[in-house]
Amino acid sequence: MSLRSATRLRVPLRAATEFLHGEEASGLLLMLAAAAAVVWANWSGDSYERIWRTPLAVGLAPFALVKPLLLWINDGLMAVFFLLVALEIKREIRGGELASVRRAALPIAAALGGMIAPAAIYGVLNAGGPGARGWGIPMATDIAFALGVLALLGRRVAPSLRVFLAAVAIADDLGAVLVIALFYTGDLAWMPIGLAMVVFTVLLVVNESGIERATLYLLLGATLWLCVLESGVHATIAGVVLAFTIPPALISRLEHALKPWVALAILPLFALSNAGVRLTGGVTAFALDPITIGVVLGLFVGKQLGITASCCVLVRFGIASMPSGATWRQLYAVALLCGIGFTMSLFIATLAFGPSSRLEAAKIGVLAGSLLSGVAGYLVVAGRRNAA
Repeated sequence: MSLRSATRLRVPLRAATEFLHGEEASGLLLMLAAAAAVVWANWSGDSYERIWRTPLAVGLAPFALVKPLLLWINDGLMAVFFLLVALEIKREIRGGELASVRRAALPIAAALGGMIAPAAIYGVLNAGGPGARGWGIPMATDIAFALGVLALLGRRVAPSLRVFLAAVAIADDLGAVLVIALFYTGDLAWMPIGLAMVVFTVLLVVNESGIERATLYLLLGATLWLCVLESGVHATIAGVVLAFTIPPALISRLEHALKPWVALAILPLFALSNAGVRLTGGVTAFALDPITIGVVLGLFVGKQLGITASCCVLVRFGIASMPSGATWRQLYAVALLCGIGFTMSLFIATLAFGPSSRLEAAKIGVLAGSLLSGVAGYLVVAGRRNAA
């Protein structure tokens, strides 16, 4: 190959590499995986259910752990996702957008407003009904999806809004983690909890000793995950606990190593295994279900109202400043994009309802609410430019 040919190939290869490491690729893969799940579940629902119920053994007999494939994804692989989320939260608290009260005020207030308003809307529509337990579903924001849509807008939005959206989503994720830990935990088994505390103590000792071997932390983390799995607390919380014992010197390295796996493999696989909803009762039946309505309105209406109102109050009273170079229209578009709940919303839905018709109704709500929010957020900015 000539030097000129090699140079010509280098440009598209570099562009492809940047795309695969960006939010656009993660968002696109999530959309494709979700669409594939819905098609598969309605084309061959039995095979869709059967494959995710397939038992999978990890380890050697008699100590092998046998669980359905879906559990390995939702409790195992998603623990890695939560580890990455918690690492990002820790980094932002140590030196990012959440490092000081002044800088953190706007995204934290936005995240709180964006959690309270959706939960309230859902709660009003489902109070005392069979769907009451699902109030946490519309509280979540899918950071990969939301940032992916924002990236598609390019220079039409202020660069500071990407940082703001990431900070809001990270604060939102922290809230979602707390909600899962406090309200979506099963019956507790105290022996595994005690063992988990021992492992956590060892992790703290290793941290205080100045040891910076990632392999050691990950091995102890896997042990912690096993203890939490058997405790009744959702196993993904182990990823969060592990993250806060990781030394600062390892955070960027682990984030860099985990991000491609999470964005390009774990999250699409989660979407494929969880987004498949069978429309056996017809779309009309789901559209009239208070669970579906509550999730859709929570994500699409509650998120934008809660985030925009919170930002208005803080900015108007001088408690916080607008992201540099951003307009209120752009901020409103970001509030809409935060209504893309998808990954975390589907995750909470599975914890709230388990396999049931209520879960199917919640999934429809998550997909519809996320789609409405994403399209509306994009059009608010893109439409402005076209009008100009």
